[in-house]
Amino acid sequence: MTTRSAMTALLENPTARVKWLAAPSCASWVEQAQARPDLVLIDHAHCERKAAGVALQLMFRYPADAGLGALLSPLAREELEHFERVLQLLQRRGMALRPLAAPGYGAALSAQVRKAEPERMLDSFLVAGLIEARSHERMALLAAHSPDAELQDLYGELLASEARHFGLYWVLCEERFGREATVARLQELAVAEVQALSGDLAAADQVRMHSVGVGAI
Repeated sequence: MTTRSAMTALLENPTARVKWLAAPSCASWVEQAQARPDLVLIDHAHCERKAAGVALQLMFRYPADAGLGALLSPLAREELEHFERVLQLLQRRGMALRPLAAPGYGAALSAQVRKAEPERMLDSFLVAGLIEARSHERMALLAAHSPDAELQDLYGELLASEARHFGLYWVLCEERFGREATVARLQELAVAEVQALSGDLAAADQVRMHSVGVGAI
């Protein structure tokens, strides 16, 4: 079986999919990430730090929601622990945590968040959860395919916590808005998430954890 065929087989395996996502990542993204693991690793560090910031931002935006703070504070700490772990790996490899041009993914999803409350809260939780879900899916692919044993271990060991994170955002939505409203809006945002990842990579050095590369819905 060729490398591309092996990747395609994994991508078609239901265990490589996440229910939140409307379409799986494609083999081309895996190949691009394998070709530039340094860029994906640096970007991963930035993603972990941003995820901690999102959790804190939501806590400060809704201070009257005591239950929210109790759940998001530990999540933010765990995201920062992941950031520190990736940072340590970068340092061991003599790599600097340098700025990278961000893909349009995060901005495209943020643009879907409605401005008025309570819709803004629901959308913010779901967007955060979708990003976590895509991160989980792509880390699973990297853990399965990376030729670098240390990177396999890193991505593999982070999978369980990433799954908890998007699961937590689901719980927050369902408790506050009910299952029907949560499912309906998630379906809409999941389509927008795939659209944000559609297209072809313009240059090899633009590969990121959330750069373009998905299959058909």
